[in-house]
Amino acid sequence: MMLKLLNNADGVFSSPMSKAQNGAREPAAFDAGRHRGKRVDLNDLHLSYGDRHVLRGLNLAIPAGQFLAVVGRSGVGKSSLMRLIVGLDKPTNGNISIDGSVVQGLQKSVKLLFQDARLLPWQTVLSNVGIARAPGWRDAAMNALRDVGLAERNNEWPAVLSGGQRQRVALARVLVGEPNVLLLDEPFGALDALTRADMHTLLEKLWLRDRFTTVLITHDVAEAVALADRVVVMREGRVTFDVDVNAERPRQRTDVELAALQERILREV
Repeated sequence: MMLKLLNNADGVFSSPMSKAQNGAREPAAFDAGRHRGKRVDLNDLHLSYGDRHVLRGLNLAIPAGQFLAVVGRSGVGKSSLMRLIVGLDKPTNGNISIDGSVVQGLQKSVKLLFQDARLLPWQTVLSNVGIARAPGWRDAAMNALRDVGLAERNNEWPAVLSGGQRQRVALARVLVGEPNVLLLDEPFGALDALTRADMHTLLEKLWLRDRFTTVLITHDVAEAVALADRVVVMREGRVTFDVDVNAERPRQRTDVELAALQERILREV
């Protein structure tokens, strides 16, 4: 695995990239093969609440089908960034575009998975997955449950499921709409180590199959390096470090070069 880091005039460490016209760093050519992902561009994003500045001119170009991990300490604006991309909030200045169209609000092509599964306790597993009740929702929900290995639990209630199983149901719920962009806001943070590893394997399998553009927020640098094609570090509302992860999949956490990359990222957080 070859890793190259450059320091530019802005003080941002990055892998080899060209300068995008909108000011974001354009990653080197990304070969996603067959994918349904869409390109995401974050253009000079500012977000303020009164005198509190959460994002400060953030620029980022995410190619269609890429798996990006965003790492940073609490309070640097990671979750706020996710809410902007999904369309729940609007930036103070700047904009977000998906395949060239500026985000104006919620859209069906973008889904967000939270740390909490947020299942409705009075609905069955199947009904939770098909909560939108679109035409053909039962078949679509069952297919999504098969993808996450829980088809046989479709008539059960969320209360009888383990934490990992509930998170699988939540994942099925966002996948049922076949998203082009999947946002993951620390969805595995509350799981035990073994269950988290199982979820990593499941997510990677589904991503390799469908290549939806994925943005993962995490405090776990090992998780970021294990799953992502690219890792960026946020500090004080900006991207301050940006590196490609070129290791073959499935990745071994005992890999010496991956361990070295983890240490490098930790020094930047």
